[in-house]
Amino acid sequence: MNVLLISTYELGRQPFGVASPAAWLKEEGVDVRCLDLAIQQLDRDAVEEADAVCFYVPMHTATRIAVRLAPRVRQINPGAHLCFYGLYAPVNEPLFRSIGAGTVIGGEFEEGLVSMVRRLNAFDSASPEAAQPEPVISLGRQRFIRPDRSGLPTLAKYAYITLAGGEQRVAGYTEASRGCKHLCRHCPVVPVYGGNFRIVPREVILADIEQQVAAGAQHISFGDPDFFNGPGHAIKLVSELRHRWPGLTYDVTIKIEHLLIQADKLSILRTTGCVLVTSAVEAVDERILQILDKRHTREQFSRVVQLCRDADLALNPTFVTFTPWTSLKGYLELLSVLSDLELVNNVSPIQYGIRLLIPSGSRLLDLPETREFVQPFDPLALVYPWDHPDPAVDRLHQTVLQIIQVAQGQGASRREIFERVWNATTDEIHARNGHEQPVPFLAPRFSQPSVPYLSEPWYC
Repeated sequence: MNVLLISTYELGRQPFGVASPAAWLKEEGVDVRCLDLAIQQLDRDAVEEADAVCFYVPMHTATRIAVRLAPRVRQINPGAHLCFYGLYAPVNEPLFRSIGAGTVIGGEFEEGLVSMVRRLNAFDSASPEAAQPEPVISLGRQRFIRPDRSGLPTLAKYAYITLAGGEQRVAGYTEASRGCKHLCRHCPVVPVYGGNFRIVPREVILADIEQQVAAGAQHISFGDPDFFNGPGHAIKLVSELRHRWPGLTYDVTIKIEHLLIQADKLSILRTTGCVLVTSAVEAVDERILQILDKRHTREQFSRVVQLCRDADLALNPTFVTFTPWTSLKGYLELLSVLSDLELVNNVSPIQYGIRLLIPSGSRLLDLPETREFVQPFDPLALVYPWDHPDPAVDRLHQTVLQIIQVAQGQGASRREIFERVWNATTDEIHARNGHEQPVPFLAPRFSQPSVPYLSEPWYC
């Protein structure tokens, strides 16, 4: 059987979610082709030869691209079995079925893909058959094997990291765990994993890192939703990483809550090669934090900033800056906090324009605070649309996006972009309240150092 695995977009990373099932399917004797459409063009011959075409949908953008592409694939090869797998597959199952999907698999998907292939082989055809027997969401504990990256573009074609001193490093990517034990209401992981997480065995991760180092990786991004869901597993892993590859650097994503609880482990991260910690702060408004069920406060965020500085770890905070509960003054307050904490250089400019997405299955839909604003589900946008009750906030959002786009095209620095966003915000407030004068942006007293950053900014 011929299977084509397609990744449409995954934040500039070489997709683990294609390399891992490729290894499983090859072990099953399947002829596997891999395409990463973030880098490559759709290969018509590969589509024509495929008995099954499987789209990897780990995030919202990837899903929208896959939905647009599926009719073209169907046109090229009407007999191919269509499959959608990954985090966004289960919550969008009705849509995928409507465009011809025969298999939809989320959660721990490798075993399900192997089962699908065996099922199709039993029919000796890729034609439609009875409803899939594989669970749409599987949380089974799988026997992981080393991913097979041989069918993907070389690492040099993917995102790189720039260290604080300006050195650029080729970045690999792997996952030490999947899922998350927390239930943040806006998070797309929650509807699938429901507070569960699964560990990838340490020897499998190290074998994956080894092959990426051999392919030129000088840095590894760990894509776990939270690297400290299993802190013992994480610390043993990075300690072994440091032992085997002393010059290798890495970055991780960790909740504010876990950075506080595991504060004694931050120095271990630094000494084992960690140069960047991403944390989904989301907001500094206490009410918004409670609505999102983030389980941290503004004061705790400030404490984490200092803890990371004490450990010489660069913090990369991310935000959902525009929500139905964001006010003009609340947005300015967020900018003020970032300035006061001297984090302007730490924040990727796109973070100033992130707007809350409410996908199918979101826990936010359980709240009256959300139902008050949302409109019917939009199957093309794959979200429940919402308009802010204050049109000035939506207007500011569009202004901020335009500022970021223009400024980045001009090569403006993070501080310059921040100042433009600040001025646009105070101008909007002044237009609302003519008696209040715009608040000038005051540069921090001390020069903020440069921080490591990935060439493709992280965002949900």
